[in-house]
Amino acid sequence: MNIVRHDPGAILSSAVEYGNLVFVAGTVADDTSQDAEGQTRQILAQIDSLLKRAGTDKSRILWANVWVTDIRNRDGMNKAWLTWVDPANPPARATVEAKLADPAMLVEIACVAGK
Repeated sequence: MNIVRHDPGAILSSAVEYGNLVFVAGTVADDTSQDAEGQTRQILAQIDSLLKRAGTDKSRILWANVWVTDIRNRDGMNKAWLTWVDPANPPARATVEAKLADPAMLVEIACVAGK
């Protein structure tokens, strides 16, 4: 099977396709001046774009992992998530409080989707 890497860099690729799976790397907001809800909206738009490039979409997400810097950010993140996620096809998901690479980052999301 071929491996397709999207936006490969020195450390990671934004997404990797292998067989019928698409692995989306931990994704953070570009504009970290926004609150958790705003950052999540940006992240989800980036994920939409990556999935589209890989020939799939959010209805095919199998698993997502969400990291929030403060568990109180979960409410804002969930508000954005619930307006975005396909209600007929919600993925398995974990949400974990964790310190992220930049203190201005409030949310990071990674996921795996089928094609």
